[in-house]
Amino acid sequence: MTRPLRVLGIDLGSKRIGIAVSDRSGTIASPLVVLQRSGSTKKDHDNIRLLVEEEECEAVVVGLPLSMNGSIGKAASAALAETKQLATVVNVPVSTYDERLTTVSADRAMIEAKMNAQARRRVVDKVAAAVMLQSWLDRQANP
Repeated sequence: MTRPLRVLGIDLGSKRIGIAVSDRSGTIASPLVVLQRSGSTKKDHDNIRLLVEEEECEAVVVGLPLSMNGSIGKAASAALAETKQLATVVNVPVSTYDERLTTVSADRAMIEAKMNAQARRRVVDKVAAAVMLQSWLDRQANP
């Protein structure tokens, strides 16, 4: 895949969806927003489609929660199924990327920044999306 200029990163959760976006050069990922799950996958995907359009993204990368041994467990299977559905809604390429430990990394960074637990809970999903997206961007730059 050639390196897109702007990419949306997604951390799918059962209650919240963390969203991050790259800068226009496709170099730096930043947390964008946390979407609360609406109870309707269609509505959630429509909200993501709107973000793709608003942010002028050229690709979407969805975090794939592989098991620690690299296998596809229940969470990864669900993420793959939802990614397949999402790909029919957004008008840009959608791919997945290994997101193992991104939430742990995001939480540790926020603890080091002395954020309290309540503040961390509000933003951890979008920070995890940014960690995953940054890893993906770095991989594109140095295959």
